[in-house]
Amino acid sequence: MSTQKLTVAVLGTGIMGAGMARNLAAAGHDVRAWNRTIARAQPLAAAGAQVTADPAEAVRGADVVLTMLLDGPAVLDVMRSAAPALRQGAVWVQSSTVGPDAQGELAAVAAANGLLFLDAPVLGTKAPAESGELTVLVAGPAAARALAGPVFEAIGSRVLLVGDDGGSGAASALKLVLNSWVLAVTSAAGEVMALAEGLGVDPDRFFEAIEGGPMDTPYLRLKAGAIRSGDYSPSFTVEGAWKDLRLIADAGERHGVRLDLAAAGAERFRRATEQGHGGKDMAANYFASFPGA
Repeated sequence: MSTQKLTVAVLGTGIMGAGMARNLAAAGHDVRAWNRTIARAQPLAAAGAQVTADPAEAVRGADVVLTMLLDGPAVLDVMRSAAPALRQGAVWVQSSTVGPDAQGELAAVAAANGLLFLDAPVLGTKAPAESGELTVLVAGPAAARALAGPVFEAIGSRVLLVGDDGGSGAASALKLVLNSWVLAVTSAAGEVMALAEGLGVDPDRFFEAIEGGPMDTPYLRLKAGAIRSGDYSPSFTVEGAWKDLRLIADAGERHGVRLDLAAAGAERFRRATEQGHGGKDMAANYFASFPGA
């Protein structure tokens, strides 16, 4: 465990960013937290973080800037607002899921502001973020990775090195591949539970049939369990999943890869969002199977 203490600005304290900020503060780092809706950041003050009113105040003098925002345009807007206060030579840990193309654009912003850039999306949802057990996928220069090491120790249990060039988007590309699998399983869980209901099949019989075999997966059981209990407390939201599926489908199209499941999944999560379930856990894609639900 590193004993080096850093000043870390966390920009974006939603479901994921809040847990990351708490773990950074618990590790003894000086944490400045900012969120566009400031009320969502205020509880972090009790964990020892300084809650700031604007991004520039958060990043002023920071050793590391960690962004955990919705998408590429949001990250670009926030970092441009913070630019006048950024410290030359600070490390920018860009952990938002934005896709490889947007990550290249953000790396250019980092270079223009004298920042060391790390493409560092994370694998995990709310519970791993809160327990400091995320998997960090990182691409970027060794010097930046070394400086950010104490941050990775605080937020994650595993760091997977993807490459030495943060601007290549290699880590973000891997994140899209991983999310394509996670979201396919989540969509399937929603449809399986909906079909069982429609056909009058007891879901217990379904799980008995697959138990212990190659079709049985913990993640399927997790999301099906949320549907069966009606507890849609968000680990990752329907709206966030819709955004990621659009990124996945678009990335495939740009690279000549047809992704039928991703395109259908994006449509499914769009329907669930427009039905009013966007802020619920992504298991709530289940409602997309029922018009008017």
